[in-house]
Amino acid sequence: MKGFARITFNPNIMGGKACVRGMRIPVSLVVNLVANGMTPEEIIKEYPDLEPEDIKEALQYASWLTKEELHTAIGTEK
Repeated sequence: MKGFARITFNPNIMGGKACVRGMRIPVSLVVNLVANGMTPEEIIKEYPDLEPEDIKEALQYASWLTKEELHTAIGTEK
């Protein structure tokens, strides 16, 4: 896994989901807020413990998770 300094996993916080810096703010929440049109400034206003770099890294982590890999079909007829 690529190194993400601000993304943490702790089984005692949000059931081990990817969170921002050990806080109870899951990456999925941050990505959802951005996807629904909130600006980083609006997100930080709602979640003042977040920093702009947290939002950026949450999006980078989500992007890394969805990296598409193509696999050739095995056993397909020609």
